[in-house]
Amino acid sequence: MYGFEAMTFNIHGGYLEAIVRGHRAGLLTAADYNNLCQCETLDDMKMHLSATEYGPYLQNEPSPLHTTTIVEKCTLKLVDEYKHMLCQATEPLSTFLEYITYGHMIDNVVLIVTGTLHERDVQELLEKCHPLGMFDSIATLAVAQNMRELYRLVLVDTPLAPYFSECITSEDLDDMNIEIMRNTLYKAYLEDFYKFCQKLGGATAEIMSDLLAFEADRRAVNITINSIGTELTRDDRRKLYSNFGLLYPYGHEELAVCEDIDQVRGAMEKYPPYQSIFSKLSYGESQMLDKAFYEEEVKRLCLAFEQQFHYGVFFAYMRLREQEIRNLMWISECVAQNQKSRVHDSVVFIF
Repeated sequence: MYGFEAMTFNIHGGYLEAIVRGHRAGLLTAADYNNLCQCETLDDMKMHLSATEYGPYLQNEPSPLHTTTIVEKCTLKLVDEYKHMLCQATEPLSTFLEYITYGHMIDNVVLIVTGTLHERDVQELLEKCHPLGMFDSIATLAVAQNMRELYRLVLVDTPLAPYFSECITSEDLDDMNIEIMRNTLYKAYLEDFYKFCQKLGGATAEIMSDLLAFEADRRAVNITINSIGTELTRDDRRKLYSNFGLLYPYGHEELAVCEDIDQVRGAMEKYPPYQSIFSKLSYGESQMLDKAFYEEEVKRLCLAFEQQFHYGVFFAYMRLREQEIRNLMWISECVAQNQKSRVHDSVVFIF
């Protein structure tokens, strides 16, 4: 099929591809970020953002502004665009777009379950949930005491149901179990999404394989670093790694036995794409690793737009917009807390 998408793609996908490429043109540029980094107050930020596509969403917000308001309104814009695209999509694009939100669903489930464990108010937790990951019975997650109940009472009717088969246990939920549940769900989700993209074939399979493999590898590295010094055994650690990606299977064998960050670095430097990421860090340092991974991801997402007639642009656009919202959150927090010297620490320029 590869190479023949051009003949039929535009029948169903042409309009939406044009829409998503139009949205991509509205992403903030380096000049916008430089101006935002020089703002003295959040109202200055609002004034600058009023000239961008975020303007209509922020114009009716009264002063003084809060960081949460800016992030909320910018996320609302992303949600509106997503819903518009989903309404216009036909199969298989509509299923592809739904897959993009499953990651947020997993995060929301974990947020509610963790919050309930720490006796937080359910309504307060629901407000913190990502709007793209909401589903009808999400509020009832608070009643579950263990994974089995969580599945039987709530998640059996959601798209996440098939991913739960690997982590249904009768153990009570605690912080460790919840983290293992999050990573097991993510593993099943990424593998399922990967298989779905392979089934679509053509340029979509080629581009999405690369993007999802990068995501799987990044999660493998993060799981390794976060589990150093915990009671998680090597076998348990290996079970949380996705069964695809550049590191699969030999890189996973090495990561499973790593005892510190420098051993992780040694294992990763055998893979050229990741060698360049770790070369930016000094030995023993892992604080800047997230930013280095985000920068590499943004580079790959931008490359997805260089090719036509594939669904990867929708995934790339959603991820780039989410990165932009993370950037705006960091800048507005720095401005609000008068920490202007740190403003460039976590901003990842997109263009």
